[in-house]
Amino acid sequence: MTAFKMPPVKALFVLAVAFLLLLFNGGSRFTIGLTLKPMADDLVWSRTTLSLTVTVFMVVSAVVLPVIGRLADRYNLKVILILALLVSSASIALMGLIQTPFQAMLLYGVIFALSNAGTSVAPIGVLISRWFPDRLGLANSIAISGMGMGQLVIILLLTAQLDVIGWRGAFILLAGLGLVLIVPLMFLGVPPTAQQQTDQSASRGVDDSRSGVSTAVCTRVFWILIVIYAVCGGQDFFVATHVVAFASDQGLTSSMAGNLFALMGLFGLFGVLAAGFLADRYGPVVPTLVCFAVRIVVFTLVMLMPTPTTIILFALCYGITFWITAPLTVVFVQQYFGRADLGVLSGIIIMTHQAAGGAGAYLGGAVYDAFGDYHHVFVWMVVLSVSAFWFTWQIRRKETIEAL
Repeated sequence: MTAFKMPPVKALFVLAVAFLLLLFNGGSRFTIGLTLKPMADDLVWSRTTLSLTVTVFMVVSAVVLPVIGRLADRYNLKVILILALLVSSASIALMGLIQTPFQAMLLYGVIFALSNAGTSVAPIGVLISRWFPDRLGLANSIAISGMGMGQLVIILLLTAQLDVIGWRGAFILLAGLGLVLIVPLMFLGVPPTAQQQTDQSASRGVDDSRSGVSTAVCTRVFWILIVIYAVCGGQDFFVATHVVAFASDQGLTSSMAGNLFALMGLFGLFGVLAAGFLADRYGPVVPTLVCFAVRIVVFTLVMLMPTPTTIILFALCYGITFWITAPLTVVFVQQYFGRADLGVLSGIIIMTHQAAGGAGAYLGGAVYDAFGDYHHVFVWMVVLSVSAFWFTWQIRRKETIEAL
C-alpha cells in the first residue's frame, strides 16, 4: 500500500476548515457569558442558575471527550464533524426560545456540550494529524488559534448586535453562522482512519501501532501528562474566571479589566503559533517547559507585588501561555503512543484539563470568599507551576515509550 499523500492546496483547505470549526467552537462556548446578564434580567433567573448550566456544560463535555476521540479514531471524521455541527447549531438556535431553567440545562448543558465536543480540539487534532503528520505542531497550532480568534470575532459581532436583536436573536444568529460552516465541510476530503494510517505507516517501516490505550495508561509518561494537563487546566480556568475581578479589586476600572482579558486572547494567538513551531523543531517538551517557566515568574510577581502595573504584565504574559498546551496534546500522544488511539488518548488528557479547570475556577472563588483576597491561590499557583515544570523535565525528548 502506498503512503497517503494530499495535494498542498487541499491540505491548506483542510487546515482552513479546521480553523473555522474551532473559531465557531470557541466563540459559541463564550456566548452564554455575553448573554448572562440580559438572560437573567429577562427571564428573572438568578446568575447562579445560569452559571450552573455552564458547570453542567463543562462536566458533560469533559466526560464525553474520550468517547468523541474514540469515534474520531474509528469512523469517518467528515460525518462526525457535520453531525456535530448540525446538532450544535440546532441546540443553539433553540436556546433562543427557552422559557425554563430545565430547557437551558438540557439544550446548553447537555446537548450543546455533547455536540460541541464533536468539533473540539480532540477530533480536530486527529484530523490535522492525518493531513500534516510531519508538521503536526505548527498545523495544529494554526487550527487551534481559531478558538482564540473566535473568542474575539464572534463575541465582538454578537456584542455589536445584542442591543438590536436581543439575547434570543444572538443565539439564532450564532446558529446561522454554524450552519454556514457545513458548506465547506461538504467538500472536505475524507481522511483515512487510524487503522488505515497504521497500515500505511507499516508499509513505510514506521510503527504507529506501538501503544494502545491499555498499554499507554500503564506508562509513566501518560500519568506525567495527566498531571501536567491537570495543573495547566486548573491554572487556566482560575485565571479566566477571576482575573477580571482580581484586576478590578486592585484598582483597574471594569472596562480596563475587560479589555485586558480580551488582550490576553490576542497574546494567546502568538503563544499558540510559537508553540507549534517549537514543537515541530524541538519536540513538545520545550514549549511546555517555556509555558511553566513563564508562569512561575508571573505568578510569583503578582503574588509579591499585586499592583495595577504588575497585574497588566501578568495578564499579558500569562495570555501568551494560555493556549500553548492545546496544540501539543496530539503531538505528545503521537510521539509517545503512536496514532492508532490518538483521538481517545488525546480526549482523556483534555478531559483531565477540563475537569481540573472546573476545580480551579471553583476553588479560586472559595479561597477568595474565605480570606477576602487571592494571595493564597497565587502561592499555590507558584507551587503548581514549579511542580509541572519539574514533571515536564522528566519527560524530556524520547522517540518511543520503550525508551522510558
